[in-house]
Amino acid sequence: MKFSRQLVVGSLAVFVLSACSGSASQRRQAKDDFEYLNTPELKEWTAAEGSQVEVYPNYRIPQGEFQGEIGRGVDIRPPQQILELIPGARIEREGGEATLWMLRSEEQVRVWQTMLGMLANTNTDIVSQTDERVETGWVTWNSEDEDVEIGSRYEISRFEANNRFGFKISLIDWKEAGTVKPVSATNKERYNALMTNQVTARYDQQLREEAERKAQELVKQIPITMGTDRSGLPVIIARTQYNVLWQRLPTLLPNMGFTIEERNQSQGQVKARYAAQDDEFWKEIGVKPVNLEVGVYTFLFGDLGNRTSINVTDSKGKPVTEALLKDMAPVIASLVSE
Repeated sequence: MKFSRQLVVGSLAVFVLSACSGSASQRRQAKDDFEYLNTPELKEWTAAEGSQVEVYPNYRIPQGEFQGEIGRGVDIRPPQQILELIPGARIEREGGEATLWMLRSEEQVRVWQTMLGMLANTNTDIVSQTDERVETGWVTWNSEDEDVEIGSRYEISRFEANNRFGFKISLIDWKEAGTVKPVSATNKERYNALMTNQVTARYDQQLREEAERKAQELVKQIPITMGTDRSGLPVIIARTQYNVLWQRLPTLLPNMGFTIEERNQSQGQVKARYAAQDDEFWKEIGVKPVNLEVGVYTFLFGDLGNRTSINVTDSKGKPVTEALLKDMAPVIASLVSE
């Protein structure tokens, strides 16, 4: 959305599967020509007089009136997939529409509120609204796969069935370059999925932001003490889970005077360069200065379950002294409580 009432395909982690380079038409259409459209009409086969006809039903051409595009009207793009970003939700697709089924009403309420917030933030018009149904005004999409600007209107609803809680987005109107046209099956399926992905991606983003805020609150309450690792060597002990402490490192270490150069969460290593701090810095955090030489150090973080060990080695890979660790412990304790 250009995010005024305009949706740009690809925002909010919505991934569109498209072909390689080329015009919008080339991405939607087959590369071969359409000579098959000039195929003569089939004629009834007449057997030679006196011959015996053997008919094999395996190759019988189905009879009837079949609906669908041909030639340049055939859209070869892969179907748009709905991102599975709501934990535990099941996606049910039928007739070009997708329903998200959730097990708890609280999740449905949160998805509904996410949708309303998205419409408000993007200044999307709402034609009508009840507690269970919303009909939008025109939403504009800009996509490299389309030759012209696309407009669509949606009916969004929520409901309960069989102790499950549903959320569905339905494309109800369509226009191209400002001209209203019938809703095709392809466009219905594709742009229902894209709109649904806008909601689920924003829902996922909000969950991540909330988890980060909670992690930051937990980090502020971490007791820092001295201890020993499983080998009996002295280490700093942070009484919190490894993943919680790791979230704070990008701000914690710079505040200690370190510039982070490398990070590897799976190995629990952070390489950082230390620059000496002035008296004002130590006075501000209220601890005595740490006698640490300027240079590159590696912080080693160990996952001890509900605790995390912290050790430090110098540029030669040699552990710093126990006395230096004891001096660093109150500095870490002071900064994580900020």
